[in-house]
Amino acid sequence: MYNIQKAVGRLPFAPKQSEVEITDIKKGLGEFTPKPNLPVSFDAIFQNLKKAGYTLADASITIDGKLENEGEKWYLVADGSGQKFLLEGSSVNTLAAGEKHGGSVEITGGWRTVGKGPSSVEEVDVRSLTGTTGAVSTLIRFVQPRYSGPSDTDLADTAFPYSADSSTMSRGRPAPIRTTSPGLTVYKGGAATPRFYLTKQHLDGLDVWREQFNLALSYTPSPKLQLEIEIPILRTSFNDGERRGSDSGLGNVTVWAKYRFFRTVKTWGDRQAAFRFGLETPTGSKDAPTANKVNAPAFVRAQLGSINGGLSPHFDLAFSQAGGRIIFGGNVEGIFRTTRDGFRLGHELRANTDLEYVLFPRNYQKPGHELFAILETTTVYRSHGRLDGISVPESTSTEFFVTPGLQYTLRPNFVIEGNIQLPVVRNTGPMVLRTEFNLLLGMKYLF
Repeated sequence: MYNIQKAVGRLPFAPKQSEVEITDIKKGLGEFTPKPNLPVSFDAIFQNLKKAGYTLADASITIDGKLENEGEKWYLVADGSGQKFLLEGSSVNTLAAGEKHGGSVEITGGWRTVGKGPSSVEEVDVRSLTGTTGAVSTLIRFVQPRYSGPSDTDLADTAFPYSADSSTMSRGRPAPIRTTSPGLTVYKGGAATPRFYLTKQHLDGLDVWREQFNLALSYTPSPKLQLEIEIPILRTSFNDGERRGSDSGLGNVTVWAKYRFFRTVKTWGDRQAAFRFGLETPTGSKDAPTANKVNAPAFVRAQLGSINGGLSPHFDLAFSQAGGRIIFGGNVEGIFRTTRDGFRLGHELRANTDLEYVLFPRNYQKPGHELFAILETTTVYRSHGRLDGISVPESTSTEFFVTPGLQYTLRPNFVIEGNIQLPVVRNTGPMVLRTEFNLLLGMKYLF
């Protein structure tokens, strides 16, 4: 919903974005009261949503104002803005028969803009006409927009629970935690996602703890394209039974571009797919513990630093589908690493799955305060690493992890999340650190 609220909130006559209310999420109904002193336009709402990738399905309007009769036509001049609305419909003359020119009334009816430019007029197909209540000068109700492009989130941007919209979170559905989401964040907006990782590894008598803070910033300039940058800061501590030490520094910064090339929507669900390309840049610290600090082979010591290699392209294909309270997704990612300072881990092939279920609320009417139970899996294959131009024997690995987690939507644009990754299968060579667990805690804020 957040994407829709943001698109409507950009209009000059709209109230604050938070005051664009979703009144029935299942039926896709919303409403807002525009600023009282500015004229409104159905076409302006339609065009703003169209730029965000949506088509406004329907809208009605309630207006307090004064009747005017010009020949055979009736108009309503809205209180506050003085905007003139043309009244149409087979019942207009009957409904207006008991009123007089200049009388104060309240009308409700279907709404549209007729014509273009200066000659356009706002037209209301009147369904009711009563004496004014004086409670509100203008109230706009709308059926949420449907996606209008060949493919169109939010947190968005994405699958649950209404087909109109991604991200990720715009409809109460955050993106998966570790599995790549094909959804996008807010159109002409973005997201800030800080995450903290705590990882325990070991190899023979060597115990390793990793702490990583990762900040991801994204921006969505179009309904199909998202740009992102990830900035990691790492600290690694180790104990070989005789000596203790630590190492910290900036990791490799990665820039991403995601293109969503497919989307189909339906009531209470959708399907979508996206391709993502990333470029891991050689910005991280090259320092790694020496043999004086830890008793381990050089290739193992290199793994205790802040980088896994040098300039490395990432290729990622993601898919998701949703229906009702269940969301399923997956992605496949390939990483091709180059060496830096003579070191790199092996090239990687990753396959992730994401299964989500909306636990609460059970009676779902409005977005916000959703609790998601998540179960993700990760399969990782890594080829031989290299050190000083030589392929390192016994440095391959194949691992399978399961990752239970939870996400909670505090507000339509703010979510907190956490999960723990646990190994089920570890077929690793004796030169590769073995992961015992990987804890993730994070949040996401849409802007």
